[in-house]
Amino acid sequence: MVVMPKKPKTLRIEFRDSSKVIYSSGDKVAGRVVVEVSEVTRVTAIRLYGIGCAKVRYSKGKQRCKDAIDYLKYQEVLHLDEHPTDSDGSVILRPGNRYEYTFGFELPQSGQLVSSYKGKFGSVEYYVKAVMERPGQSDVECKKYFEVEEPIDVNTPDLMSPATGVKEKKLTCMLIPDGSVSFTAKIDRKGYCEGENICIDAKFVNSCSRIIVPKAAIIITHTYRANGRTKVFREKISAVRGNHIISGMSDTWQGKELRVPKLRPTILGCNIIHMDYTLMIYVHIPGSDKLTLELPLVVGTIPFTGFASRTSSMSSEVGNSSASSSLVSMPSAPPSYSEIPLHSCLDPFIKPLLDDYSEDDCPIFMRAREYHQIPPPAYTEVCEHALISKTQVLIVS
Repeated sequence: MVVMPKKPKTLRIEFRDSSKVIYSSGDKVAGRVVVEVSEVTRVTAIRLYGIGCAKVRYSKGKQRCKDAIDYLKYQEVLHLDEHPTDSDGSVILRPGNRYEYTFGFELPQSGQLVSSYKGKFGSVEYYVKAVMERPGQSDVECKKYFEVEEPIDVNTPDLMSPATGVKEKKLTCMLIPDGSVSFTAKIDRKGYCEGENICIDAKFVNSCSRIIVPKAAIIITHTYRANGRTKVFREKISAVRGNHIISGMSDTWQGKELRVPKLRPTILGCNIIHMDYTLMIYVHIPGSDKLTLELPLVVGTIPFTGFASRTSSMSSEVGNSSASSSLVSMPSAPPSYSEIPLHSCLDPFIKPLLDDYSEDDCPIFMRAREYHQIPPPAYTEVCEHALISKTQVLIVS
């Protein structure tokens, strides 16, 4: 009959600062390994490991792709203070006592670590592992994970520079040209942090016969590399939409806001895992593929602290316009009726907006208001003094 060795009553890792949730490069990871036994136990060593590793694992067809990179490898043998040891360095642990092995080590300096990450096909994990070695018995171990977040300052010149783009698409309907859809977009900077608003400036022009809808969203792109192959996974979050734009019309976004939700910072410096963000501005076009534009985004950890804000620039523009409007100006001459376009007085008309439809086999139309041609009133320039004189003459006669 084989007697299974008993596991220790308690074997756990406790960090010194339990309130510390996130660690960064250069920080000290310190704590203790707590051990309690239910029977007399000889322990030859308590080994502590600090481990940080990026792993990728996925299947592509029949091939299983996997890869790994180590970012933290620390090891030490822990000792009990003021506790008798044998000649071989082993100690005797007895029931009813609580034994604490203290430890502490520093994380590598900046540029040598990658922020913690957990995705669909890979992860970057950091943890402390304690292994209890017992003579003639199997080892017992425990783990304690901790988060690493490398600082990314969005106030660097590169991340404070604006990002712009232009897109245009020509459309056809049954091989017949159907105009085009185009837009330009701009954001003031590329770097943002959680809770900040992305202010989008854009102009959309609809020159086709369909109704279009502009939208914007934050896109996360996960890229995994292993065995010379690449796997990409994309997801859309935190979207915003604009108003419908009918045929022949345009719309403008002036500082349309899209709030950055709680996101992990951009993964930088890892050769097998990339996590990038982009701001995708796109137009939904019925019966055609979306017209999309992606502007680069970096989600950082140190918020924007620039003094030049959008509000101040807008207030200065308002101040300049109010100052110019305060100047005294002479009223302009009345317009001539000959300048009124005749097409505004034509009969009612109907204009199709969508060329693809599915309900009742009837396209969607836009009906304009009915205009009736009304002759303009007589208009002549009369001198006020001459009018008074003529009236007096009539009364005398």
